[in-house]
Amino acid sequence: MSLGKVVTITDAEFESSVLQSDKPVILDFWAEWCQPCKMLSPTVEAIAGEYEEKIKVGKLNVDDNPNTATKYGIRGIPTLLFFKGGEVVQQMVGVKSKAEIKKVIDENLA
Repeated sequence: MSLGKVVTITDAEFESSVLQSDKPVILDFWAEWCQPCKMLSPTVEAIAGEYEEKIKVGKLNVDDNPNTATKYGIRGIPTLLFFKGGEVVQQMVGVKSKAEIKKVIDENLA
């Protein structure tokens, strides 16, 4: 499955890819078996394409990368975390509309 502009993030590269990123990062915590995650995936991919120059969009599989999910207290998926300057500035849990996600992105890019 091609993710286009979405990058796959693992526990091993989390710090360099997310915390040390020069752009704000949206990280989608998901799992293969999660139906709501699959529903959210096309929205995440569309946003990655639209905001390609401004933000980094990543996906982290919670089953394959439990350390990062545990560190950030991810209890329900899908969860989107918005990182800016290495800090979490916003969190969204559950399936959200593209408009809701874009609103949060635009607020944090301002």
